[in-house]
Amino acid sequence: MTAPHRSSGWGRPVGRRPRFTGLRAVMVAGLFFSLFVGRAAEAAERTPFQVRCEDTIKKTVTVLVSQKHGYSIDTHLSARALTVMKDVAPAYSFAAGLTRTESRVEVALGGPILQDPASGYECVAPQIDVELYYMPVVIYIARELPPDSCAYKEVLAHEMRHLQAYTDHLPKVDQQVREALTKRFGDKPLYAPSGTAMSALEHEINSGWLPYIRGELARVEEQQALIDAPEEYARLGKVCGSEIATILGKLRPAVPARRP
Repeated sequence: MTAPHRSSGWGRPVGRRPRFTGLRAVMVAGLFFSLFVGRAAEAAERTPFQVRCEDTIKKTVTVLVSQKHGYSIDTHLSARALTVMKDVAPAYSFAAGLTRTESRVEVALGGPILQDPASGYECVAPQIDVELYYMPVVIYIARELPPDSCAYKEVLAHEMRHLQAYTDHLPKVDQQVREALTKRFGDKPLYAPSGTAMSALEHEINSGWLPYIRGELARVEEQQALIDAPEEYARLGKVCGSEIATILGKLRPAVPARRP
Protein backbone atom coordinates (compact mmCIF):
# COMPACT_ATOMS: atom_id res chain seq x y z
CA MET A 1 0.00 0.00 0.00
CA THR A 2 1.88 3.06 -1.19
CA ALA A 3 1.52 6.78 -1.81
CA PRO A 4 3.97 9.27 -3.37
CA HIS A 5 6.62 11.31 -1.64
CA ARG A 6 5.86 14.33 0.47
CA SER A 7 8.08 17.35 0.04
CA SER A 8 8.25 20.56 2.00
CA GLY A 9 10.46 23.54 1.67
CA TRP A 10 10.93 27.24 1.33
CA GLY A 11 8.51 28.51 -1.27
CA ARG A 12 4.84 27.66 -1.13
CA PRO A 13 3.71 24.87 1.23
CA VAL A 14 3.38 22.33 -1.50
CA GLY A 15 4.09 18.62 -1.48
CA ARG A 16 2.97 15.08 -1.95
CA ARG A 17 1.75 12.66 0.59
CA PRO A 18 4.01 10.23 2.43
CA ARG A 19 4.52 6.71 1.16
CA PHE A 20 3.42 3.63 3.07
CA THR A 21 4.45 0.03 2.50
CA GLY A 22 1.95 -2.78 2.72
CA LEU A 23 1.91 -5.67 5.14
CA ARG A 24 5.23 -7.40 5.68
CA ALA A 25 5.28 -11.11 6.42
CA VAL A 26 1.52 -11.10 6.77
CA MET A 27 0.16 -14.38 7.94
CA VAL A 28 -3.19 -13.24 8.96
CA ALA A 29 -7.49 -10.32 9.16
CA GLY A 30 -12.16 -9.97 11.40
CA LEU A 31 -15.26 -8.20 11.33
CA PHE A 32 -17.31 -10.92 12.93
CA PHE A 33 -15.13 -11.40 16.00
CA SER A 34 -17.43 -9.18 18.03
CA LEU A 35 -20.46 -11.39 17.44
CA PHE A 36 -19.02 -14.44 19.12
CA VAL A 37 -17.20 -12.49 21.81
CA GLY A 38 -20.33 -10.50 22.58
CA ARG A 39 -22.40 -13.63 23.13
CA ALA A 40 -19.67 -15.13 25.26
CA ALA A 41 -19.50 -12.00 27.38
CA GLU A 42 -23.19 -12.34 28.14
CA ALA A 43 -22.71 -15.78 29.66
CA ALA A 44 -22.47 -15.98 33.44
CA GLU A 45 -19.38 -18.19 33.27
CA ARG A 46 -16.65 -18.82 30.77
CA THR A 47 -17.00 -21.90 28.63
CA PRO A 48 -14.29 -24.58 28.81
CA PHE A 49 -13.10 -23.41 25.39
CA GLN A 50 -12.77 -19.83 26.64
CA VAL A 51 -10.87 -21.03 29.68
CA ARG A 52 -8.47 -22.99 27.49
CA CYS A 53 -7.96 -20.05 25.12
CA GLU A 54 -7.59 -17.34 27.72
CA ASP A 55 -5.53 -19.27 30.23
CA THR A 56 -3.25 -21.42 28.12
CA ILE A 57 -2.23 -19.57 24.96
CA LYS A 58 0.08 -16.60 24.89
CA LYS A 59 -1.57 -13.25 25.44
CA THR A 60 -1.89 -10.70 22.69
CA VAL A 61 1.35 -8.90 21.91
CA THR A 62 1.57 -5.53 20.18
CA VAL A 63 4.96 -4.07 19.43
CA LEU A 64 5.48 -0.69 17.83
CA VAL A 65 8.95 0.35 16.76
CA SER A 66 9.73 3.72 15.21
CA GLN A 67 13.04 4.36 13.53
CA LYS A 68 14.95 7.35 12.24
CA HIS A 69 17.37 7.00 9.38
CA GLY A 70 19.08 10.38 9.54
CA TYR A 71 19.37 13.07 6.89
CA SER A 72 21.72 14.47 4.27
CA ILE A 73 22.19 17.85 2.59
CA ASP A 74 22.23 18.08 -1.20
CA THR A 75 23.46 21.26 -2.91
CA HIS A 76 23.73 19.96 -6.46
CA LEU A 77 20.32 20.97 -7.80
CA SER A 78 19.34 24.39 -9.08
CA ALA A 79 16.48 26.47 -7.76
CA ARG A 80 14.64 25.73 -11.01
CA ALA A 81 15.00 21.97 -10.44
CA LEU A 82 13.79 22.29 -6.85
CA THR A 83 10.80 24.25 -8.05
CA VAL A 84 9.90 21.42 -10.42
CA MET A 85 10.21 18.95 -7.54
CA LYS A 86 7.69 21.01 -5.57
CA ASP A 87 5.15 20.47 -8.40
CA VAL A 88 3.36 23.77 -7.77
CA ALA A 89 4.76 27.24 -7.39
CA PRO A 90 3.70 30.81 -8.27
CA ALA A 91 4.76 32.09 -11.66
CA TYR A 92 8.36 33.31 -11.78
CA SER A 93 9.10 32.12 -8.25
CA PHE A 94 11.76 29.61 -7.31
CA ALA A 95 12.46 27.28 -4.40
CA ALA A 96 15.64 28.05 -2.48
CA GLY A 97 15.30 24.92 -0.35
CA LEU A 98 13.33 21.70 -0.10
CA THR A 99 13.03 18.89 2.45
CA ARG A 100 11.99 15.48 1.19
CA THR A 101 11.38 12.07 2.72
CA GLU A 102 9.07 9.07 2.73
CA SER A 103 7.11 7.72 5.69
CA ARG A 104 6.58 3.99 5.83
CA VAL A 105 4.66 1.54 7.98
CA GLU A 106 5.13 -2.21 8.01
CA VAL A 107 2.93 -4.67 9.88
CA ALA A 108 3.73 -8.31 10.61
CA LEU A 109 1.01 -10.55 12.04
CA GLY A 110 0.99 -13.96 13.66
CA GLY A 111 -0.17 -15.78 16.75
CA PRO A 112 -1.12 -19.24 18.09
CA ILE A 113 -4.55 -20.69 17.28
CA LEU A 114 -6.66 -23.17 19.24
CA GLN A 115 -9.57 -25.10 17.71
CA ASP A 116 -12.84 -26.15 19.34
CA PRO A 117 -14.48 -28.86 17.15
CA ALA A 118 -17.58 -28.93 19.38
CA SER A 119 -18.53 -25.30 18.67
CA GLY A 120 -16.88 -24.97 15.27
CA TYR A 121 -14.91 -21.94 16.47
CA GLU A 122 -11.25 -21.14 16.95
CA CYS A 123 -9.38 -18.56 18.96
CA VAL A 124 -6.21 -16.65 18.12
CA ALA A 125 -3.96 -14.50 20.28
CA PRO A 126 -2.78 -11.91 17.73
CA GLN A 127 0.85 -10.96 17.79
CA ILE A 128 1.13 -7.63 15.99
CA ASP A 129 4.44 -6.04 15.10
CA VAL A 130 4.17 -2.49 13.69
CA GLU A 131 7.20 -0.60 12.45
CA LEU A 132 7.09 3.11 11.59
CA TYR A 133 10.02 4.89 10.01
CA TYR A 134 11.17 7.61 7.66
CA MET A 135 13.43 6.94 4.77
CA PRO A 136 16.58 9.08 5.02
CA VAL A 137 15.56 12.73 4.80
CA VAL A 138 17.21 14.82 2.10
CA ILE A 139 17.49 18.58 2.58
CA TYR A 140 18.04 20.33 -0.74
CA ILE A 141 19.61 23.79 -0.86
CA ALA A 142 19.67 25.50 -4.25
CA ARG A 143 23.16 25.53 -5.71
CA GLU A 144 22.83 29.25 -6.44
CA LEU A 145 23.26 29.93 -2.72
CA PRO A 146 26.96 29.95 -1.74
CA PRO A 147 27.52 27.56 1.21
CA ASP A 148 29.23 30.25 3.30
CA SER A 149 26.60 32.88 2.62
CA CYS A 150 24.00 34.29 5.00
CA ALA A 151 21.30 33.23 2.52
CA TYR A 152 22.43 29.60 2.62
CA LYS A 153 22.44 29.53 6.42
CA GLU A 154 18.95 31.04 6.65
CA VAL A 155 17.46 28.60 4.14
CA LEU A 156 19.16 25.67 5.84
CA ALA A 157 17.80 26.78 9.22
CA HIS A 158 14.32 26.91 7.72
CA GLU A 159 14.62 23.44 6.23
CA MET A 160 15.94 22.09 9.52
CA ARG A 161 12.63 23.14 11.05
CA HIS A 162 10.91 20.84 8.54
CA LEU A 163 13.28 18.05 9.53
CA GLN A 164 12.55 18.63 13.22
CA ALA A 165 8.81 18.47 12.53
CA TYR A 166 9.24 15.02 11.01
CA THR A 167 11.44 13.90 13.89
CA ASP A 168 9.03 15.14 16.56
CA HIS A 169 5.96 13.66 14.89
CA LEU A 170 7.07 10.04 14.67
CA PRO A 171 7.13 9.23 18.42
CA LYS A 172 3.69 10.87 18.79
CA VAL A 173 2.26 8.51 16.19
CA ASP A 174 4.09 5.64 17.88
CA GLN A 175 2.34 6.33 21.18
CA GLN A 176 -1.11 6.93 19.67
CA VAL A 177 -1.06 3.77 17.58
CA ARG A 178 0.30 1.70 20.44
CA GLU A 179 -2.52 2.86 22.73
CA ALA A 180 -5.16 2.26 20.07
CA LEU A 181 -3.93 -1.26 19.32
CA THR A 182 -3.81 -2.10 23.01
CA LYS A 183 -7.35 -0.82 23.51
CA ARG A 184 -8.65 -2.81 20.54
CA PHE A 185 -6.97 -6.14 21.18
CA GLY A 186 -6.38 -5.98 24.93
CA ASP A 187 -5.00 -9.12 26.50
CA LYS A 188 -7.61 -11.66 25.40
CA PRO A 189 -7.81 -13.90 22.34
CA LEU A 190 -10.13 -13.22 19.42
CA TYR A 191 -12.74 -15.77 18.34
CA ALA A 192 -14.02 -16.66 14.88
CA PRO A 193 -15.44 -19.65 12.95
CA SER A 194 -12.80 -22.31 12.39
CA GLY A 195 -10.39 -21.54 9.59
CA THR A 196 -11.22 -17.83 9.38
CA ALA A 197 -9.52 -16.11 12.32
CA MET A 198 -6.25 -15.23 10.64
CA SER A 199 -7.78 -14.03 7.38
CA ALA A 200 -10.29 -11.96 9.36
CA LEU A 201 -7.51 -10.34 11.36
CA GLU A 202 -5.60 -9.55 8.17
CA HIS A 203 -8.71 -7.94 6.71
CA GLU A 204 -9.12 -5.75 9.79
CA ILE A 205 -5.50 -4.61 9.62
CA ASN A 206 -5.70 -3.86 5.90
CA SER A 207 -9.06 -2.13 5.86
CA GLY A 208 -8.92 -0.34 9.20
CA TRP A 209 -5.57 -0.10 10.88
CA LEU A 210 -3.32 0.75 7.94
CA PRO A 211 -5.57 3.67 6.85
CA TYR A 212 -5.69 4.85 10.46
CA ILE A 213 -1.91 4.79 10.83
CA ARG A 214 -1.51 6.46 7.44
CA GLY A 215 -3.81 9.26 8.60
CA GLU A 216 -1.87 9.76 11.83
CA LEU A 217 1.43 9.97 9.97
CA ALA A 218 -0.04 12.46 7.50
CA ARG A 219 -0.89 14.87 10.32
CA VAL A 220 2.68 16.13 10.10
CA GLU A 221 1.45 18.07 7.05
CA GLU A 222 -0.32 20.47 9.42
CA GLN A 223 2.92 21.36 11.16
CA GLN A 224 4.78 21.66 7.85
CA ALA A 225 2.17 24.13 6.59
CA LEU A 226 2.67 26.30 9.69
CA ILE A 227 6.41 26.38 9.05
CA ASP A 228 5.76 27.52 5.48
CA ALA A 229 3.45 30.33 6.54
CA PRO A 230 3.36 33.50 4.39
CA GLU A 231 4.97 35.44 7.24
CA GLU A 232 7.99 33.14 7.08
CA TYR A 233 8.36 33.70 3.33
CA ALA A 234 8.20 37.43 3.88
CA ARG A 235 10.86 37.23 6.57
CA LEU A 236 13.20 35.13 4.43
CA GLY A 237 12.77 37.59 1.58
CA LYS A 238 14.16 40.38 3.74
CA VAL A 239 16.91 38.71 5.79
CA CYS A 240 20.57 39.01 4.87
CA GLY A 241 19.90 42.31 3.11
CA SER A 242 17.36 40.60 0.83
CA GLU A 243 20.13 38.31 -0.42
CA ILE A 244 17.82 35.33 -1.06
CA ALA A 245 15.35 37.43 -3.04
CA THR A 246 18.18 39.01 -5.03
CA ILE A 247 19.75 35.67 -5.97
CA LEU A 248 16.46 34.08 -6.98
CA GLY A 249 15.36 37.26 -8.75
CA LYS A 250 18.18 36.83 -11.24
CA LEU A 251 16.53 33.60 -12.45
CA ARG A 252 13.45 35.42 -13.69
CA PRO A 253 13.33 36.04 -17.45
CA ALA A 254 14.17 39.57 -18.48
CA VAL A 255 11.23 41.74 -19.38
CA PRO A 256 11.63 43.12 -22.94
CA ALA A 257 11.98 46.88 -23.06
CA ARG A 258 9.02 48.73 -24.49
CA ARG A 259 9.44 50.39 -27.83
CA PRO A 260 9.09 54.15 -27.80
